[in-house]
Amino acid sequence: MRALLVVNPAATTTSARTRDVLTHALASEMKLDAITTEYRGHARDVGRRAAEADDIDLVVALGGDGTVNEVVNGLLHHGPDPDRLPRLAVVPGGSTNVFARALGLPNDAVEATGALLDALRRGSERTVGLGLTAGTPGTDDEAAPPRWFTFCAGLGFDAGVVGRVEQQRDRGKRSTHALYIRQLLRHFLEEPNRRHGTITLERPGAEPAHDLVASIVCNTAPWTYLGNRPVYASPRASFDTGLDVLGLSRLTPAAVTRYGAQLLTSSPERGPHGKHALTLHDLTDFTLHSKVPLPLQMDGDHLGVRKSVTFTGVRRALRVIV
Repeated sequence: MRALLVVNPAATTTSARTRDVLTHALASEMKLDAITTEYRGHARDVGRRAAEADDIDLVVALGGDGTVNEVVNGLLHHGPDPDRLPRLAVVPGGSTNVFARALGLPNDAVEATGALLDALRRGSERTVGLGLTAGTPGTDDEAAPPRWFTFCAGLGFDAGVVGRVEQQRDRGKRSTHALYIRQLLRHFLEEPNRRHGTITLERPGAEPAHDLVASIVCNTAPWTYLGNRPVYASPRASFDTGLDVLGLSRLTPAAVTRYGAQLLTSSPERGPHGKHALTLHDLTDFTLHSKVPLPLQMDGDHLGVRKSVTFTGVRRALRVIV
């Protein structure tokens, strides 16, 4: 087996020594070429070259969810083809590692490497569905390039929080759960549209849903983690189905308190619910339109602002070692 290891040297929970140990462990089991990323988008470029090569069987992403997202977008640059494309493996090295943990992998990089090697020896893999976004034809955003996401996306409030966190990280702050909570509170206090949303969700065969403040799109459950606690925005979301949506039409202090408590106490059986909560399951195609430009995030990566985004749930998009 020939494999590429894509290493993010800025991964927050692995040291250079740990990464060297993991690289040697993987190299002992396969013909391995290790590539250290040097710029934003480098992992995507490596994934694309692997997809276009004829002799790469596996791409291993060692990093956080952003690294995984880049590798996936490179592998699927020409579209999904699970039977032909290299398989993906993940060694978690970020602060949250939602994709890896949702697959059932340990959150510790060393333990995950051991689990990966065991899975390779057993030939254990699964084919997962993914989400795809694109600019909506006939809108100002129609030229926006397609982009895949592995576990979540969002237009509106949650994406604004992600953007604030990225700004703090660019200033040297560490990515911690406390940082996210602080930025969430600040964004709430400054959000001008939290009482009257600007987002409309349109889907074939159904009435539009208007005036959403936040729209969280999930490809799996849980949506994220607070430490070791899983948080379920859409408990029924799965790698084996289409996309799920949680839309909130009001974010008053009372609503934030209620939905925040529901998220903190969420479970695989029950997520946020109530008069101002829209929950949709297993969607294949839908579009989010906004009256004003709003921040967009995918897999925890802030992608600027959009007024219209079209979403597609693609079943059986990529083979993953588990």
